[in-house]
Amino acid sequence: MILANKEKYSISAMCRTLNSPRRLVYYKRKIRIYNTKLENEVISIFRESNNNYGSRKIKIELKKKI
Repeated sequence: MILANKEKYSISAMCRTLNSPRRLVYYKRKIRIYNTKLENEVISIFRESNNNYGSRKIKIELKKKI
């Protein structure tokens, strides 16, 4: 709505009227890069430990598998 009317009104004025922060207008989502093989390994190690291992122990287990 704000971007559709940015030619008519200023963005800061519309944000004040709508009680919306300006950072939401300019926010762009980051694209996530998936490493499915690694993620699957981490998830399997975590599940095998009965959801008990943290990042340090998972790292050790990954090194053992390599």
